[in-house]
Amino acid sequence: MLQKTRGIALSYIRYRETSIIARVYTEEFGLQSYLVNGVRSAKNKSNRIALFQPLTLLDMVVYNKHDRDLHRLSELKTIHPFQSLPFEVSKSTIAIFVTELLNKVLKEEASSPVLFRFLIDSVLFLEEAKLNYENFHLVFLLKLAFFLGFGPESAHEFENQLREHSYPFLPDAEMENALNTMLRKPFGTPLSLARSARNELLDAVVAYYQIHIDSIGEVKSLPVLREVLG
Repeated sequence: MLQKTRGIALSYIRYRETSIIARVYTEEFGLQSYLVNGVRSAKNKSNRIALFQPLTLLDMVVYNKHDRDLHRLSELKTIHPFQSLPFEVSKSTIAIFVTELLNKVLKEEASSPVLFRFLIDSVLFLEEAKLNYENFHLVFLLKLAFFLGFGPESAHEFENQLREHSYPFLPDAEMENALNTMLRKPFGTPLSLARSARNELLDAVVAYYQIHIDSIGEVKSLPVLREVLG
């Protein structure tokens, strides 16, 4: 049975000679895997594989069967063609980091329209932002934690949880203020945060996730993100 849903592309792997298996977080079905045939063929002129770059927003018609882990696509187009996110190094690096974390924390069986709306709004902010997005990844993870059930209410709570698990996080007053702003204010709120402080807070946020989700393990894109944005 054909069904419509919106989706957010997270990643894909090559499958056989010309196909891919794409992981997409969908509005209707949660995290799903789709077999997409022929997109890597030299004869394919549509460049549909570009639709599966990190965080691409999709409008989909799919064959979803509850007794299968791998589904098929019938129709596919982008909701919002990107003009900056895949082409600006800082934004594309953020996108790779965010999608790696989403692949680790989102579950196949979890469909949440509220979470999906948060993800859509977050991606659109990053795509359209001209200024004040250098802390996007930090704000995003802190806000995402609430949807996953372990969001801290304040910088103090964040610090205490890290210390309870023997993580050495001792922020100064400036970093505490920045952390509270990230927790309470929307994306794009201007912040004064030095490169070294941003790196320290990034490591702390990833450690916070690792405390709450055992399966996260190593975050391979973290060193590149730290180097590009800091």
